[in-house]
Amino acid sequence: MALGICLGLWQWERADDKRLAMAHREAAPALIEPTTPPAQGAEVTLRGEYLAEHTLYLDNRIVDGRIGVAVLTPLRDAYGQLWLVQRGFLPTGPNREPPNADTPHGSVVLRGEWQEAQAGGPLYGDNVEGVRLQQLSLEPWQPALGSFSYAGWLHANEGDGVLLPWWEANVMPPSRHVGYAFQWWGLAAAALVVMVIGGLKLRRDAVH
Repeated sequence: MALGICLGLWQWERADDKRLAMAHREAAPALIEPTTPPAQGAEVTLRGEYLAEHTLYLDNRIVDGRIGVAVLTPLRDAYGQLWLVQRGFLPTGPNREPPNADTPHGSVVLRGEWQEAQAGGPLYGDNVEGVRLQQLSLEPWQPALGSFSYAGWLHANEGDGVLLPWWEANVMPPSRHVGYAFQWWGLAAAALVVMVIGGLKLRRDAVH
């Protein structure tokens, strides 16, 4: 019963956290060629040049039933800042040959949503397999390019070199957590009922 109450409170707090996160994302500004770290969810417009030779591919993406990769290309802006741009989905099918996305040369302009870097899930084996990545991370580029200017990446959805957009912010609605909270509290209430009924039965048996 105590566990159910605690887990219900935890889910209720997570619902509050999600409401706050959604409010921050909706209030995120639109930035044009920023020179300071963008806020989570900000709409960012960049102008610069792709570093095409450093393109890597996030493996095992599926869009509309098609297997492919997400194209990840660093971009150097007019201020010399280094950004990682997730350019969209490239279908490859089951073919395991190294992917190859065409990349515009010269100055480009693109727009997308900024996502702050976050820890990935469990990773079994090496993250880098040739030009494929199993998990989105800034580390694979560091030996060649050094650190990116800001800890995160731009999910581009419009502009030069942008392919099929596929990414959406994975924010579970607060109502889902509220529902989980009431489920846990329901289980706690059921445990209380069983405990009361069992206690009454034991007391009755002791009397007899």
